[in-house]
Formats: sequence, structure tokens, C-alpha cells
Amino acid sequence: MPKLPDIARNPLAFIAARWTPDPVTVRRAALAALVMSVVIVVTGGAVRLTASGLGCPTWPTCSGDSLLGTREMGVHHAIEISNRMLTYVLCAAVGWAIIAIRAMEPRRTGLYRLAWAQFWVVVGNAVWGGLTVLTKLNPYVVSLHFLLSAALITVAVLTWQRVDEGDASPRPLVGKPVRQLGQVLAGATAVLIVVGTLVTGAGPHPGDSSTAHKVQRIDVDWKTIAQLHADFAWVVVGLTVALWFVLRAVDAPRGPQRRVAELFGVLMGQGVIGYVQYFTHLPAALVDLHMFGASLVWIALLRVLLAMRERPVYEPGAVPAPAVTRQQAQEGVLR
Repeated sequence: MPKLPDIARNPLAFIAARWTPDPVTVRRAALAALVMSVVIVVTGGAVRLTASGLGCPTWPTCSGDSLLGTREMGVHHAIEISNRMLTYVLCAAVGWAIIAIRAMEPRRTGLYRLAWAQFWVVVGNAVWGGLTVLTKLNPYVVSLHFLLSAALITVAVLTWQRVDEGDASPRPLVGKPVRQLGQVLAGATAVLIVVGTLVTGAGPHPGDSSTAHKVQRIDVDWKTIAQLHADFAWVVVGLTVALWFVLRAVDAPRGPQRRVAELFGVLMGQGVIGYVQYFTHLPAALVDLHMFGASLVWIALLRVLLAMRERPVYEPGAVPAPAVTRQQAQEGVLR
């Protein structure tokens, strides 16, 4: 049986053996994956807010045996199928990050696994997105679809951060009580986002404009849930301010202080959007902008937590092994 060429047997190893990206290239690849993970949130929100959630009434095909559907299906179909196609762009961005990280020297197994974790979260969320169509936009299924997008953003932020770090064990830059306050802030922010999805599930944007099927909604007054959401938002703002004062009081490094200030700024912008959309009865454009803001709040929160520790290149006291380039390794094999 003829032997398969190297590029067919292990394409990533084949590329890594012939190309070593510089750190800037790897960083940009990881950032591109993060940016696309936010873009897919915004476009997914636009699908629902334009009542295009069932523009393709089936999944994984669009209609019957047709993967893409037809132009005659109308503008809602065009919006929905465009969002589905963006999933392939997201996969391409994540794939580029995987390739760049695999080709790094020296090889970083932990970072490589994080990059692959992004891919599997994308696949899982794409399948879950299909389930939202098959369940005719069940609001609980749609809510979890957004939360899975938040999980993707989490892994993308971790990957982007780890590119600039070493692989040694993390070392805290602030004391345990400060880190615990940060964890409480993270928990409150997570609850804030979950309650926000319930507002969406009860609000006036079910995601489908047709009269053929009545889309299920969460059976509560959306204004009541919105008030609860606002209450949690003020809790998160209060914890953020408290964390900033504590970091100042303990003379923490500039990094954590700067990240908390960034989070506060994002929260203020998100709060303005939230109150304006509430008093204007949830116009679609502002709701989608609020979803974008929610992604930024979560990213800023993750950066706060990550700024509270550092990861050196080597463990304390460890003696680094001499670096061996691919050319030296190949010469060694030839000898």
C-alpha cells in the first residue's frame, strides 16, 4: 500500500516543519479568533432582532434538501443564511490560530490545546444553534445559545492572553482576599448576563415574523425581569468600584488597576445603552448594541481576573534547556 504524503498524514506538523511564525503573527491570529467570536454574537442577535430566526426553517439544511435555500425565500432567509455562513469564517479564524500556535517555537502544548478548545466550542455551539431552529426558537434554548457564545469568548480571551505569557505555574500579583473579591465580581457578572438572556427571552423580539408558528416566550413580564437585570448591574458596578479602591489601598501593580478601570468604563457605556433601550421599549438596533456591550463586559471582566496573576516562562529556580532550532534538529538527524 503506498505511503501517504506527510501533508496528508499530519498537515499541521507538515506546516510547522516548514514555517515558524513570529510572535506578532501568533498574537494577531489569536486576536482574530476573539474578534470573530464577538462578531458572531452580534450577527446572531441581528438574526433574531430582524425576525429572521426561522428564515431557514430547517437544520442542517436551509429548506428541505437545499443547503442554502433560494432567493425566493426572502430577506429573512438571506439574513439567516448569511449568519450561518459566518460560522465558516469563524472556523477559519480559529483554524488560523490553531495553525499559528502549532507552528510556534518552542512548541506550547497547553496553548495549543486551548486553541483546539475554541474549535470544539464553535462546533458545539453551531449544533446548538441548529437546535434553536428545530425547537422553533424556544427561548431557553436560545438563551443557552448565547451563553455558549460567552464560553467561546472565554476560551478565546484565555488563548489570546496566554500567547504573551509563559507556561510556568501562575503566580498571584495580589493577595488572596483581593482575588476572592474578584471572583465574587465574576460570579455577579455571570448572573447579570444570565438574567439578561431571560430579559431577551421574555421581551418583544421572539425572532420570527411569520404567523405560521407562534414562538414560545418566557411567561413573565419582561419589564420585571429587566428591573432585576438592572439591580444586578448596579451590584456589579458597586463590586467593580470596591475592587478598584481595594487595589489602590494595597498598592497593587498598575496592570490590575488599569483593567478594573477599563471594566468600569465598559459598564458605564453598557448601562447607558441599557436604560435608553428600556425607556424606548427595546428597539432592535439598541438591543443588538447591548448584546455587543455584554460581550465587551465579559471580556473586560476576564482581563481583570487574568491581570491579577502572571505566568513566567520558567518555573522559579528552573534552568532553561538550550534552544534547538528546526535546522539544528534536522542537521542532527542527518548526522
